[in-house]
Amino acid sequence: MAMQRYDLVVVGSGPAGRRAAIQAAKLGKSVLVVDRGRELGGVSVHTGTIPSKTLRETVLNLSGWRERGFYGRGYRVKQEIGIGDLVRRLHKTLDHEVEVLSHQFMRNGVRHIRATGKFVAPDTLALTTDHGEHSEVGFDNALIAVGTRPHRPNNVPFDGEHVFDSDEILELGRLPRTLTVIGGGVIGVEYATIFSALDVPVTLIEPRRSILDFVDREVVDDFLHQMRDRGMQVRLGSAVAGIAVVDGHTEVTTDDGRVVRSEMVLYAAGRAGNVGGLGLEAIGIEADSRGRVKVDPDTFETSVPHIYAAGDVIGFPSLASTSMEQGRVAACHAFGVPLPPAPASFPYGIYAVPEISTVGLSEEQARTSGAAYEIGIARFRETSRGHIMGVDTGFLKLVFDRDSRRLLGAHIIGEGATELIHIGQAVINLGGTVDFFVNNTFNYPTLAEAYKIAGLDAWNRMGVVADG
Repeated sequence: MAMQRYDLVVVGSGPAGRRAAIQAAKLGKSVLVVDRGRELGGVSVHTGTIPSKTLRETVLNLSGWRERGFYGRGYRVKQEIGIGDLVRRLHKTLDHEVEVLSHQFMRNGVRHIRATGKFVAPDTLALTTDHGEHSEVGFDNALIAVGTRPHRPNNVPFDGEHVFDSDEILELGRLPRTLTVIGGGVIGVEYATIFSALDVPVTLIEPRRSILDFVDREVVDDFLHQMRDRGMQVRLGSAVAGIAVVDGHTEVTTDDGRVVRSEMVLYAAGRAGNVGGLGLEAIGIEADSRGRVKVDPDTFETSVPHIYAAGDVIGFPSLASTSMEQGRVAACHAFGVPLPPAPASFPYGIYAVPEISTVGLSEEQARTSGAAYEIGIARFRETSRGHIMGVDTGFLKLVFDRDSRRLLGAHIIGEGATELIHIGQAVINLGGTVDFFVNNTFNYPTLAEAYKIAGLDAWNRMGVVADG
C-alpha cells in the first residue's frame, strides 16, 4: 500500500500547531496533525494557559478576593474551599476547549491522529500509536510545534506528593497548608499569588535579585509590595542549595544557609523543548541545550527547507497568543501566501493576583533609547469605577515620546489589566498620540477611563498647549 502523503504535517496541537493546521486547510491543503497527548490542545489547554487561568478565576470567585477592598481581608464567599471546588471547574473548562478544537478540525477537514511522531527523512514522519502500531506518512511541509515541558533537574526530589512541577500542581490531592515556590518567572509568580489568594502562606524564592525583567520596574516594584503586604515571603537573590522531604514536610535550603519549611514545594524554574525522540538528527536540525529550535524570525522556517517550527519550542516570547500567529505565518509562507510583517508591539499578560499587562517600551527602555520621553500615571482608586469595585490598588502607566507626542508603551497592574491593555496596543500600533486620550470620550464609570486620566497627567507634564 502506498504511503499516505500530506501537504502539511503538524507535530503538536497547541496554539501554534492548531492555528497552522487550520490556516493550511483554509488554503485548500491536506493536513495531518500528530499529537501524543491524551487529547488535543497541547500544553496550553491541558497544563498551561487555560488551566492556570481557570484556577485563578475560580480562586478569585470563591475566595471573594475582589470584594475584600470593601469587606476587609477576612471576607470569603465560601468558607471552606477544597481541591474539589477547584478541579470541578477546571475539568468543565478543559472539556469544552477540547470539544471546540475537535469541531474546528472536523469543520476544516483537518485529520488528526494520537501518536508519537519521529522524523526519519526530510519528507517522512514515522508514527507510533499507544498500542504500538507503526506507520509512516510523507509530507511536502512540516511544522514542529511540540511545545515545552517543565525543567526537572535530577537533584530535585519530585514525588507528586510534596514536591511538584507546574504540570503536577494541577493534580494536587489536597490544598497545601503552606507552600514554597521556587522560580520567580511568570509561572512561579502566577501560582504563588493564586495560592496566596486562597490564604495559603507562600514563600517565593528566586536566585536573581529581580523578577519579571521584561516588565516596567515601577510595575514590578508595586507588584512586590502588594505580595509582601499580604504576608507572602519573597526572597530574591536566594539560590537553592538543596530540597529535601523530611517527616512529611519539605525543607528548602538556600545558599546563605537558611532553611524554608513548608508542606509542599512547587519547582517552577524554567521549561525545556519537547524535542526528545523527535528524530531531529535524521533531518539535520539541532536543538540547543534547552531543547529549542532555531528558526528564521520572519518565516519560522528552520535550517531545513519546508520544515518549520513555532510556539514555545522556538523560545521567546513563549505566549499562546504569539504562538498562534507564528503558526499562521509559517503555514502561509509554506504555501506561498505573503503576509505583511507583524506589528512590533504585542501585549504580555501575566495572570497573577493582581494581574499585570504590558505593551511597547518600558520607562527603562525609553530612557536607554536616549529620546526625550514623558510619562502619565492613573491610579485605579482615582476612577469612579475603581471606587465602585472597591479597588484600592493598581495603576496604569503610559510612556510618550516628548517630541512626537506618540504613545510608546502602556503598563498596567491591577484588576482587568489584560483586557485594558488592548487600548494601549491599538494606539501604539496605529501611531496615536497623547491627543487621542485627551480628546476622546470614554465610557463612565469604567477602569478604561484611567487612559484619559493618565493622558491628561502626561499632557500636563509636557506643557502641551491645546489647539485653538
